[in-house]
Amino acid sequence: MTVAVIGQFRIPAERMDEARPAMRKVMDATRVEDGCIEYNYAEDVLDPGLIRVSEVWASREQLAAHLKTPHMAVWAEERAGLGLTGRAITVYEVSGSETI
Repeated sequence: MTVAVIGQFRIPAERMDEARPAMRKVMDATRVEDGCIEYNYAEDVLDPGLIRVSEVWASREQLAAHLKTPHMAVWAEERAGLGLTGRAITVYEVSGSETI
């Protein structure tokens, strides 16, 4: 079953220039993983430093494997060093989809 991951976290706005290369690195590494359909970070236009997360995975197992990759361990260390707060991530099981 496909899973969607939706969430957010906050990085101090004054550290965003420093954070972008680290976010790009983890995004690039993740997007080539088996089962990754979408993996995105986007800064909220109205709230600088608030990062919206959206992911789509082919299966829960592939998402679980992603969370154990070396690049995710590096990202965990990097984001802590950047002052990441407010991390709230939810996983949804998707039974179908429709383009609207």
